[in-house]
Amino acid sequence: MKIAIAGYGNLGRGVELSIRQNPDCELFGVFTRRSPDSVKTVTGAAVYHIDDILNYKEEIDVVVICGGSATDLPKQTPDLAKNFNVVDSFDTHAKIPEHFDVVNAAAMGSGKVAVISAGWDPGMFSLNRLYASAILPDGKDYTFWGKGVSQGHSDAIRRIDGVKNAKQYTIPIDKALDAVRSGAMPELTTREKHLRECFVVAEDGADKEKIESEIKTMPNYFADYDTTVHFITEEDLIRDHSGIPHGGFVIRSGKTGENNENTHIIEYSLKLDSNPEFTASVLVACARAAYRMNNEGMKGAKTVFDIAPSYLSAKSPEELRKEML
Repeated sequence: MKIAIAGYGNLGRGVELSIRQNPDCELFGVFTRRSPDSVKTVTGAAVYHIDDILNYKEEIDVVVICGGSATDLPKQTPDLAKNFNVVDSFDTHAKIPEHFDVVNAAAMGSGKVAVISAGWDPGMFSLNRLYASAILPDGKDYTFWGKGVSQGHSDAIRRIDGVKNAKQYTIPIDKALDAVRSGAMPELTTREKHLRECFVVAEDGADKEKIESEIKTMPNYFADYDTTVHFITEEDLIRDHSGIPHGGFVIRSGKTGENNENTHIIEYSLKLDSNPEFTASVLVACARAAYRMNNEGMKGAKTVFDIAPSYLSAKSPEELRKEML
């Protein structure tokens, strides 16, 4: 299976490294909007300009698209799905239905498979919400993210005029987490579950008050949370915030019994040293699924809900039954 990477930031590098761990995958090359000569890959992979990707249509099995959800993926995913099997990590939850519809139209027209919103949330967390709610229909779902760096939220801040660089941390509120784990099934608002903390390097002469206001009022990202903004130097950002850790918890608390006397709690957690490398690993597994599904005649946009678990694994169905069932 030959995979191409579209976009070469932290996520693109993660996909490059993940492909090395999957013997059934081969990296065709990296496609970038930058000058190919200016991009040095970790593994020495070939680099091409994104405008030339159609020249290699017959040589690429799947394109893993590594752009940002704010402005890149809404355009790139449907455009590339017109000619390729694709996978993206679109993570603006409120806009997933709209993104799905646009990508589905493109993929249905080309006869390709386009897996959207893959990663860990949306993605792995989504699957666990589905499984848990199907098993415990009388219950409540709770999702907590962090403490960790959100790539999508950090990217959204960096796109604000006057911002040179930024990192955003999502932080669960312990009081809310403890209440959920107790089985009390509390009603929690978005603001009661998480804090958001932003570390921003402003351009010289930038209006910091305006930047802070734009961050705190940004819909789908910060408007519904208590958000703190710290302005720091580039040196401080490099020294104190160079890592990209993340993680979180999906918890469902449910009741069974004649009188709902028995409480059950399902919890799935992730602790990630590198958010982009883990997300990239999910994308590569989904690329395998997209390739297999398309080879079987499937087409159109898909999410993790539409992928049978066996399609994600490099193991054969016989191996899975013997080793994992």
